[in-house]
Amino acid sequence: MNHNSEVIIMLCSHLSSDTDCKPLTPSEWSGLADTLLQADLEPKALPDLSDSEFLDLKIGKEETQRIRGLLRQGANITFELEKYNSMGIYVVTRADAAYPKMLKYRLGKSCPPLFYYAGDLSLAKTKTIGFVGSRGADENDRRFTEKVAGTINKLGYSVVSGGAKGIDTIAGDASLKNGCAYIAYLADSMVKRIRSSDTIKAIQNGRVLLLSAVSPDTSFTAATAMMRNRYIYAQSEATVVVHSDYKKGGTWSGAADCLKHEICPELCWDNKDYRGNQELIKLGAVPITEDWNGEVPELSRKQEEFVQISFFD
Repeated sequence: MNHNSEVIIMLCSHLSSDTDCKPLTPSEWSGLADTLLQADLEPKALPDLSDSEFLDLKIGKEETQRIRGLLRQGANITFELEKYNSMGIYVVTRADAAYPKMLKYRLGKSCPPLFYYAGDLSLAKTKTIGFVGSRGADENDRRFTEKVAGTINKLGYSVVSGGAKGIDTIAGDASLKNGCAYIAYLADSMVKRIRSSDTIKAIQNGRVLLLSAVSPDTSFTAATAMMRNRYIYAQSEATVVVHSDYKKGGTWSGAADCLKHEICPELCWDNKDYRGNQELIKLGAVPITEDWNGEVPELSRKQEEFVQISFFD
């Protein structure tokens, strides 16, 4: 781990038990990173800056004290990292070359400063198709998901999803059954997930990668689930919406957000019985059926219009 990454973890992780120093949010970190870049500095310089140098950077006294307090938590964080490392959970930051580049490319400043991960991080470089949909998937949803997963697997794509029950898990299991990889962006409880014998085996075989922007013991919240949805779309060459309610639930919100910001091409099962699906198609999602041949449409905006940002990569 490089020195820049060490500083980012101290500033942005929630690994320390010291609740008096609130870690930087992704947007706060992006603002600080911009400030450092404009001054031709890297994060590793922060521990050695004087009060006057912080003022030169237009960082106020209160924020300076907060940054220094976070940097003093290094020993506590090291202990927590070692605990997670022993479980097979590691950290990658935006200062590491291995950080998922599609997220930087498509989300820019809104991508998180770090991810916790378990599995082969190089899987994040593979071509993937995302799958999103209802947790309460029925047999028709299962058949459609498995058929489409088989199509994209034959074309060399792996599956990326949110790792939840229902469509996410059906798509991931199908990809593994077809001999391909599965990437899951989790919204909570990575520690619980890696206790599964099937997950452990798949990780050991180099076919599963779990990532989470929240600490490995964090419980589920709607807010983290919403942000997780963006990571799925950003990782994907295209994302398939299998089943969405209309104007409610995480699947609808994530799909509508993707269409609004054109994060990736969005495909939607043209199921006439699913009003949410039909409304997403009206908003611009590309309708597909079980006979879809795997062709991925292009976005209306060109690739160079995506925001690229490295932040010390």
